[in-house]
Parts: sequence; C-alpha cells; structure tokens
Amino acid sequence: MKTLFTTAIRVRPLLMLALMLAASLAVSGDRFLAFVVGITMIHILWTAGMNLLTGYTGLVPLVYAGIAGVSAYATVALTMQHRWSFWLATPASALLAALIGVLLGLPSLRLKGFYFALSSLVIQTVVSLTFVYFVGFTNGDTGINQIPPPDMPLSSHPLRGLAFDLVLAAFAWVGVIGIWAITLMPFGRRLVAIREDELLARAIGIDVVRDKMLSFFIGSFYAGIGGSLYAGYVGFISPRNFDLLTSLNIWLMVAFGGRGTIMGPIIGAAVLAPVPFLLQQYASLKDVVYGALVIVVMVLMPMGLYGGLLRHIRLSPGAVWLRTILLGRA
Repeated sequence: MKTLFTTAIRVRPLLMLALMLAASLAVSGDRFLAFVVGITMIHILWTAGMNLLTGYTGLVPLVYAGIAGVSAYATVALTMQHRWSFWLATPASALLAALIGVLLGLPSLRLKGFYFALSSLVIQTVVSLTFVYFVGFTNGDTGINQIPPPDMPLSSHPLRGLAFDLVLAAFAWVGVIGIWAITLMPFGRRLVAIREDELLARAIGIDVVRDKMLSFFIGSFYAGIGGSLYAGYVGFISPRNFDLLTSLNIWLMVAFGGRGTIMGPIIGAAVLAPVPFLLQQYASLKDVVYGALVIVVMVLMPMGLYGGLLRHIRLSPGAVWLRTILLGRA
C-alpha cells in the first residue's frame, strides 16, 4: 500500500490523471466522442492488466477477453436478477472471473511462449462457445440489452454522462498506478526475471509457477473489472464483445504502444481503441487503417510507439523538458 501511495503522488502519475480527466471533460458536450473516450478508458484498464502478463511476465493470454466476459455476465446476473449493487457486484464478479481464469489457465501456466499462447487460444474458444450455447445465462448470440447503468455511490440516482466518464477515467488511472506499483516491488522484478529467462529464474530460487499464477490472477482481475464496467457503461453485451478478436486487439494495443513499459499500453489504447468508432461509417476502411497503423509501427518501431518516442527523445538535444517528464524520476 505504501508503494502504491508513493507511486501515485509522483509528478508523472498526477499529470496522467489530469490528462485523463481533461480528456473526459473536453468531449463532454458531444456524447458520441464522450462514449469513445469512455470505451478508451476501459481499454486502458484492460491493457494495464494485459501488460502485466505479456509485458512483464512474458505470457500471451489470448483468453483475456473471455475472462472479462465471465465478469460482465456475472455482474449483469447479480445486478438484474439478484438486485445487487453494481459496486458490490463488480469486485465480486471480477474475483470470480480471476479465480475461474486461474483454474482454466493452471494447466497451461507450466508452458511458455508459443505453447502457452496456443493453449490459451483453445481455452478462449471454449469460453466463447460457452457464452453462445449457455442461453439461459448469456441469452446466446442475441446478447443482453437494456442493462441499467449503476447507481451513483451512496445515492439512488443512475450514473450517466460525464459522471460515468470521470469514474471510468479514475478506474483507468488507479489500474495503471496499481501495475506501476507492482513493477517497483520485488514481485515485479521477479516477473521480469521470469520473462527474460525462466530457467535461470528457477535456478536462482524463484517459484516460477507460483509467480505466474499470481500474475495471471492480477491480470485476470483487471480483465474482470473492465468487463463489468463495459457492461454497465455500454448497456449491452454479447459473446462477440469478448471473443478471440477482442483478446488479440488488447494484446495488439500493448505491443503497439510498447510492452513492458507503463506509458506504452496507454498510448496503444488511446490510438487504436477509437479507430473502429471514428471510422464506423467506413466499414471497409477502418480495418485497413487499423492494420496499417499496427504494421507501420511494428516495422519502424519494434519496441512500440512509446519505445520509438523514447529513442527519439534520447537522441534529440532539444527535448530536455520532455525527457525530464518521461524519463525523470519525479
């Protein structure tokens, strides 16, 4: 908790919070753009959890969206059928999704690299089929609509509009700060050791399976929180919202921005998440633009957009102030 607090009060995290809140406030007059920013905040939360797994632990969890879907459906069931408060249902559903995620992924956590990715792809496929065919719980491909928005904390008024946007920004910021604090802890350094050389990490006494499980649990919890917020914010969920393509998109956002960094996934989500919405009138063009952005960055900046930006800043003598913000210890 002390590490979390000391991380949160640094200059860069506080500047990040200000930018997130400012983005929500700036587009509050246009509900379409506000919705796009809100969805982007959810993706920032998702990419933070994915970054812990793929950027710091070296896993490629293609079951990520399926875990988010478990939490989304559980939250809807608890709030609409059992009349739970959204703010109680969300952590409970995320915890359930994280436990299910660990149980599903436990056999594959002893694998690494391509084999782990392939195993998680199979699990994601099974989860997606479960969402489709368990109609009594998920309403199948039709999905569940007219999901009511959550009430404001300590109030019976529904949380809508700008207030919900600001809540999403706060969740995204807390999520990023949580991952940032983890990377500064001994646990975070052990994860990096596992990512770099699993055999060497085991040789120096690191319990690789245990730390992988804990990392997977935390990342899955992030997925679950994002899934619950998505259900409450959008008001509609279906199996297509939590399929393999969604997992791949979240992973691409992390790789696009710069995995293994704090700012990279934020940049990746901020650039890629809005593209399908801003180009929705050009159905054949949006996939081309999305793919072209990913390919250009991967070819020209193998370390991601943030990695390329850091390299430019280090080589540019005129970017002292930017270097201080991005690279400084403030």
